[in-house]
Amino acid sequence: MTRPYNLSAGPAILPPAVFERTAASILEIGERGPDTLESHLSILEISHRSSTFDRIHDRAIELCHDVLGIPRTHKVLFLQGGASMQFAMVPMNLAQAGKPAAYVDTGVWAAKAIKESKLLGETRTIASSAASNHDHIPAMPGPDAYRDASYVHVTSNNTIFGTEWEQLPALEGDVPLVVDLSSNIGSRPMGIERVALGYAGAQKNLGPSGVTIAFIREDLLTRDPVGVVPSMLRYATHAAENSLYNTPNTFGILVLRNVLEWMQESGGLDGIAAINARKAAALYELLDAGGIYRPHARPGSRSRMNVTWTMTAADDAGRDALTKRFLKAAEEAGFSGLKGHRLVGGCRASIYNAFPEHGVTALVEFMREFQRTAG
Repeated sequence: MTRPYNLSAGPAILPPAVFERTAASILEIGERGPDTLESHLSILEISHRSSTFDRIHDRAIELCHDVLGIPRTHKVLFLQGGASMQFAMVPMNLAQAGKPAAYVDTGVWAAKAIKESKLLGETRTIASSAASNHDHIPAMPGPDAYRDASYVHVTSNNTIFGTEWEQLPALEGDVPLVVDLSSNIGSRPMGIERVALGYAGAQKNLGPSGVTIAFIREDLLTRDPVGVVPSMLRYATHAAENSLYNTPNTFGILVLRNVLEWMQESGGLDGIAAINARKAAALYELLDAGGIYRPHARPGSRSRMNVTWTMTAADDAGRDALTKRFLKAAEEAGFSGLKGHRLVGGCRASIYNAFPEHGVTALVEFMREFQRTAG
């Protein structure tokens, strides 16, 4: 069987070159250095305290700075628990007495972060797109809305609704900007130097599930938490131990390093951004042309990573029937993972960095033909 096009929202597609290199490391790590015996072992069985893993780990951190553009003023951490764990760790570590946490609500994941923050202290939603079913990024309010906040938190891309910040906000004053970058990190330059604390699950653009990248400005590591924070949930703990306080996801960090090297070889953020822009433009051009497809996200807020749309029909029953026909035909044509989230319905094409441009071309051709025959 020909390998299908993987349009899953995550865990998501990885580059073929990364599969090949990683597969070889499962049998034999092959990382040459002083540990000649260890280099003949699998990545799945070497110690996280070994010099072999040290080289993999240190290389991954360097690539986070060099490829992703994380400033050298920030400490890079490899954590576990996914972005969902960060929903609690952020307020635990950054909230200050008498200063509310400020959030922008742009969808499900932002709402979950807000809910977790409310469990831990005063939390303020300073902007929201909920009234229109999150079909756009709301305007960032002026500094009076967040001047007294412990931090401002935004979600850079919304996988479910298909919206994305064009550029990350530039806050006035010294209020830290915290960003959940899970589904568009590494997809293009976006003002990441403005981020005081950023985090992302690796399973969309950077690697497999089970490893989370976080980066924090070093001065924030000295903030005293308001309440008691367990050692495992302190950024300072992981920073002091170079992310080795507990056994890390050694396999996931290896894959992340391999992906970052692939990104570097692919032209870095600028080269990848150009490809991603072409991929997204081709899909949105089709969706905006009318016919049976209706894009969910408004122009100006559209994600380059997750393109969402519904089908047009005379009534709900007709739309549902047409959507089922489309998804069935898409599966038969070799397109996997196109079903949209229940909160939007319809379809979603997740075209992360590793999704090939020829795959988007094939999808557009399929959609045009389906529209012709359905009409």
